[in-house]
Amino acid sequence: MASSVNDFDLYRPSEEHDMLRDAVRSLAEAKIAPFAAEVDEGARFPQEALDALVANDLHAVHVPESYGGSGADALATVIVIEEVARVCASSSLIPAVNKLGSLPVILSASEELKKKYLAPLAKGDAMFSYCLSEPDAGSDAAGMKTKAVRDGDFYVLNGVKRWITNAGVSEYYTVMAVTDPEKRSKGISAFVVEKGDPGVSFGAPEKKLGIKGSPTREVYLDNVRIPADRMIGAEGTGFATAMKTLDHTRITIAAQALGIAQGALDYAKGYVQERKQFGKPIGDFQGVQFMLADMAMKLEAARQLTYAAAAKSERVSAGGGKEDLTFFGAAAKCYASDAAMEITTDAVQLLGGYGYTRDYPLERMMRDAKITQIYEGTNQVQRIVMARNLP
Repeated sequence: MASSVNDFDLYRPSEEHDMLRDAVRSLAEAKIAPFAAEVDEGARFPQEALDALVANDLHAVHVPESYGGSGADALATVIVIEEVARVCASSSLIPAVNKLGSLPVILSASEELKKKYLAPLAKGDAMFSYCLSEPDAGSDAAGMKTKAVRDGDFYVLNGVKRWITNAGVSEYYTVMAVTDPEKRSKGISAFVVEKGDPGVSFGAPEKKLGIKGSPTREVYLDNVRIPADRMIGAEGTGFATAMKTLDHTRITIAAQALGIAQGALDYAKGYVQERKQFGKPIGDFQGVQFMLADMAMKLEAARQLTYAAAAKSERVSAGGGKEDLTFFGAAAKCYASDAAMEITTDAVQLLGGYGYTRDYPLERMMRDAKITQIYEGTNQVQRIVMARNLP
């Protein structure tokens, strides 16, 4: 049976996606890359990246058009994060965490709440963070202790959230809290908390191995009294919303891992063509060629899995079936992050002693890659998730 070349477009991103990639790559190289090393060295927030992303409407592309956003699909969001992460992983957490923090609102909140909080996010007036983990509730998120107690037309929140990305910079926080301690995961509700709410404060920035430009802090909730209409969805549905959110947003961590790995591969590829030993470029040696081949192969496999997962995410968002999204989201995040760790480690090796110094970007990329195996569910947890949701 004959087929035309257009019959196979479902196996590649559209022309619009390719154009978006070119635009984001140009912007990232011009406005974000020059500050990446300094941001890491000084462990400071990448303000230049935020300014550039906001100016080009790339800071929260996932927000629907009806709330003033770009209405970008899940694959477009992946491409934005991937291309920013290629030059600076810390900066890629701006679009990634804006999606993570606001997706519970998009998925489950009332229309009033969506209008109130998504419009400022779309405009670039505010960032959104996600508060699920606690000092004693990491992988077992349902074991959280933060409480929300009803008091007339208000809820009063008390507790501590840990490992909160962009805490202190974001204006808005999606906070999971226990409203009925008897029901475990079914007694957890979700709320929007504002940075300026009385009783909200932040711990000192964590001193981290990587992604040093993205502040990670504890969020303290001390008798934070918020209107009851700031609850996202019905009481007791918060944990289900949190898990549904992660099905979609684990794909953005896969995207971050892809970008870091691509940046490392690109740099190593250029280096081995220039560096000469024994009278010829080290890229001419078969041992080096095999390393590069394996790096590129793992990266491409990770990219195909991530893009397939993004397509499933988009179909589910548009009202399609479950699409095995839980499996694919976990698989993409797990495989891409493992690949990124391997690829960045090999890239450091290819530069030899130079790779181990801060004068070159690869040790930063290797340090940044590690977190992608840990956050939004460790890769051990991802394997449990996959095993329970085999397609």
